[in-house]
Amino acid sequence: MLITFSDFTSIPLLWLQIAIAAIWVLLILLIAWVVNRFTNEPEIVRKIVHIGTGNVILLAWWLYIPASVGITASILASAITLLSYRFSILPGINSVGRQSLGTFFYSISFGILVAWFWYLQQPQYAALGILIMTWGDGLAALIGQRFGKNKYKIFGSEKSWEGSLTMMLVSYVVSSLILVGTQGNAWQTWAISLMVAVIATALEAFSFLGIDNLTVPLGSAALAYFLSQLVLSY
Repeated sequence: MLITFSDFTSIPLLWLQIAIAAIWVLLILLIAWVVNRFTNEPEIVRKIVHIGTGNVILLAWWLYIPASVGITASILASAITLLSYRFSILPGINSVGRQSLGTFFYSISFGILVAWFWYLQQPQYAALGILIMTWGDGLAALIGQRFGKNKYKIFGSEKSWEGSLTMMLVSYVVSSLILVGTQGNAWQTWAISLMVAVIATALEAFSFLGIDNLTVPLGSAALAYFLSQLVLSY
């Protein structure tokens, strides 16, 4: 049976929005499942999910998906990740070789940021916080593990200067792209991006039990928002 464009226009907008976001997430999980099945690289699998699913915040922002949908998705994802720690529902995703609730905190942070900044009608800050965690922390872990030769420890958590530098650079790029794109090209915007990048990197260094998956997105988004409001008020 031929499907025409009119068939899609008859679908309620909300369900179409949800379907697009769900298809993206399912595609990422499918890729992660395939990689997990044919390789023995659990960290790669985790980062595929970490980076891939995090980008759904852009779809939520660009498609104007209601906050209620994002919050509900966050609650469901949090419940699934908690169950997965116990019953291995998502094999490979929670296997980090150490005790960590990072995936759970990651899901929680999504819901908090959507609830906060959708209410303020400033979704760009939710996207900023999530994408700093998505790309900054994700690439920092990969670079640090592959090329990190200069190590340091904070509260028993080992990091590398190479990974932290990656975190700072990526955070700066993400912040700059979003803030310049929404606030305009001004030196204050670049300065805010730099401050956000430094704080995000400091928060990422304190990753006890994976708490950085909560503190980095919330801290980055909050700092960017309050500094921007301070600058824009003058």
